[in-house]
Amino acid sequence: MELHNEYHWVEDLLKHVHFPCHALLVASSPDEIEKTRHYAQEIVDVMDKQGLCLSGFDILDRNSAERTKELVNKADIIIAMGGHVPTQNAFFQEIDLKKHLQDFHGVWIGSSAGSMNSATLVYAQPELEGEVIDPTYQRFIPGLGLTEKMILPHYSSWKNDVVDGLRLLEDVTYPDSQGHTFYLMEDGSYVLGDTEEKIEEVVGEYYVLRDGVIVQ
Repeated sequence: MELHNEYHWVEDLLKHVHFPCHALLVASSPDEIEKTRHYAQEIVDVMDKQGLCLSGFDILDRNSAERTKELVNKADIIIAMGGHVPTQNAFFQEIDLKKHLQDFHGVWIGSSAGSMNSATLVYAQPELEGEVIDPTYQRFIPGLGLTEKMILPHYSSWKNDVVDGLRLLEDVTYPDSQGHTFYLMEDGSYVLGDTEEKIEEVVGEYYVLRDGVIVQ
């Protein structure tokens, strides 16, 4: 229930948006309506504690999917929540969110899975038991095109994980990085970008994994 602000994320946010403002919170699991609403309220409450007060907010889930264009146009900031990457990605594709964002001039905040699905090409790192060994599981899927960076958040929390009997970092992610560049982000770190100016920078602590080699 605290915002990570080690690297002055809040100050950077305040340079680009004035509060109070209207927010749209985008679900990661669009059919888990009550869970999403609870999660959204937690985000709103912790922002309020930090002085980032909202004039109002909407939630984009299955119940409001038909109003996607209207809700995007109404928002000053859009917050894409965390969760299961392929599930959220499928929802983004279904509602054609990438198209609706073409005319959005506010601030996009991707949290966890939301940050991963922001990329042009998303690395949907296996997470659940069965996904590593499933030959039909797609690890590289199209995203929103808001950044070229393939982000893997919460690095320290999963780097020692084992999924389907394989080490997630050494046995799965290292080989998958052949021909790709992954940004392994510690909590509190973030990518700050301007899609119109075509510039972005990584702020905070992170590692770059490319062709099986990792560098801090």
